Amino acid sequence: MFNRINFEKELAHKLVNHSCKLKENEKVLITYSDTPNSFIELLIEEISKVSAIPIPFRMDKPLKRRILINSNEKSISYYKKIVEPIMKDMDAVILISGSHNDFEFNDISNKVMLDYNKLYVEPIHFKIRCQKKWVLLRYPTPSFAQSSHLSTESFYEFFFKVCTLDYEKLHEKMTPLKNLMENTDQVKIIAKDTDLTFSIKNMPAIKCSGQCNIPDGEIYTAPLKNSVNGYITFNVPAIDNGVEFNNIKLEFKDGKIINFDCNNNIKFKEILDTDNGSRYLGEFAFGLNPYCSTPIKDILFDEKMHSSIHLAIGSSYEDCDNGNKSAVHLDLIQKHTPEYGGGKIYFDNQLIYENGKFICPNLVDLNFEKLV
Repeated sequence: MFNRINFEKELAHKLVNHSCKLKENEKVLITYSDTPNSFIELLIEEISKVSAIPIPFRMDKPLKRRILINSNEKSISYYKKIVEPIMKDMDAVILISGSHNDFEFNDISNKVMLDYNKLYVEPIHFKIRCQKKWVLLRYPTPSFAQSSHLSTESFYEFFFKVCTLDYEKLHEKMTPLKNLMENTDQVKIIAKDTDLTFSIKNMPAIKCSGQCNIPDGEIYTAPLKNSVNGYITFNVPAIDNGVEFNNIKLEFKDGKIINFDCNNNIKFKEILDTDNGSRYLGEFAFGLNPYCSTPIKDILFDEKMHSSIHLAIGSSYEDCDNGNKSAVHLDLIQKHTPEYGGGKIYFDNQLIYENGKFICPNLVDLNFEKLV
């Protein structure tokens, strides 16, 4: 029988001891929204067990929405000025994002969201928080269950199974793929309405096994900025600031997006026109979590789906820097199982991935049936 309390305790333990590896006297900022205090109390207990110092900060989404609706560049810049020294002083950050309404920010103007990303998110999170120990968790709520088309109880059981995966086991099994990616030059992706090539030569491959995201289960690198050519269609919905995009098709020439199409071209063009880096790619990754099988319109889960890949338009990560910087980092997912149209991926002209499964003998342990 599903015991939520036991799973919550296990999850809190993983956040403290596996993800952040907190030590005595380390200061950890806990930012959370639309999350019950009972879980934060469990988290504080786990932090206290290792003699670290918990610093909780709550801002639920309706409150944040009201602040943003009434904000301007001056107020956002001042908020950044207040938060910056606090973030710098932390040794670790745990970010917990619950939501009673996934579209809470849907009526905030695009200009405000772009200003917020440029003036606050990029300097506070990309430049400061990402240099520390950190982990991001999406906490389950009834609305989250509803958007996943599951009963609340079934969704909670799914959520905790996904989040408490044996990440140590996954980390070990990703090593052969990491080695292969770091010794590959040319990548070719062939799928429905897709024929895309790029280079990952001399780029690192980063194993993600519960260190920064819960749930986790991916390995990523970055295409060389000007190497991307061809076209790709993403068959999983993407959500950005409450706006849903479907069937996004991108065409690249020498790394830059030169044509695009989706269900909301006006909004998507605003994203692409954010800055000089928003029409280039910053990430290429394989999703590997065996318990994430179908999209639920939440990027922390969907990008980890087994049998999927994703590319991110916008900024690359510091630990896999292809030189592209942007206020945007939007993950776009392509599922490769037969019911989604299948697909093939070649590394240096060798087929390594077909219809969502690795076919090289030293990689088959990463197929979902080997990980459950």
